[in-house]
Amino acid sequence: MSSSPDKLVYMANQIGKFFQSQGHDRAVQGISEHIWKFWDPRMRKQIFAHLDAGGAGLEPNVRDALQKLRLQA
Repeated sequence: MSSSPDKLVYMANQIGKFFQSQGHDRAVQGISEHIWKFWDPRMRKQIFAHLDAGGAGLEPNVRDALQKLRLQA
């Protein structure tokens, strides 16, 4: 599945909104676990490339979750 960066940013931020009420650390953990479990590896590769290009539009918790996820991958 190939998605545009805008669509992936939107999807990641929606996940972030779901976990937002849990506080930063739990939200970051929840977001990273969700993206690891449910996103196709190609989607993760594309969102990491977007993050490397500046990550425009990514919410702070989502940005932190992606950075954490990349370290684990």
